[in-house]
Amino acid sequence: MSQAIPDKYRDLFTKRAFASLGTVMPDGRPQVTPVWCDLEEDFVIVNSAKGRQKDRNIRRDPRVALAVIDPDNSYRYLEIRGRVVEITEQGADAHIDKMAKKYLGTDKYPYRQPGEVRVMYKIQPEHTTMMG
Repeated sequence: MSQAIPDKYRDLFTKRAFASLGTVMPDGRPQVTPVWCDLEEDFVIVNSAKGRQKDRNIRRDPRVALAVIDPDNSYRYLEIRGRVVEITEQGADAHIDKMAKKYLGTDKYPYRQPGEVRVMYKIQPEHTTMMG
């Protein structure tokens, strides 16, 4: 069952708020990475490079959790538990440039590695918890 992002927390996705993305390792242990995040309709979008640990974890087990903390008030946050419902390379390069503009103020993502393939993950929220 999906749950929409509450209106009073949608502003977090317009700010330079980092999300801590939790995925599941092959042995069941959690793995957490700070990521840039975006909101498209009711889906959370994150972007990574193909082959990274979170990419391998998500492809094997699409269950994820995120905590998005308000950069203006660290006691205000949104926790999202959900499932990756789409993985695509299409549009991922343009999306990481959009995220670089939001988070770094630059037009192009400056940390691209030679041969890197960018991937977008569309997360459908299934449960949300809010504070603040």
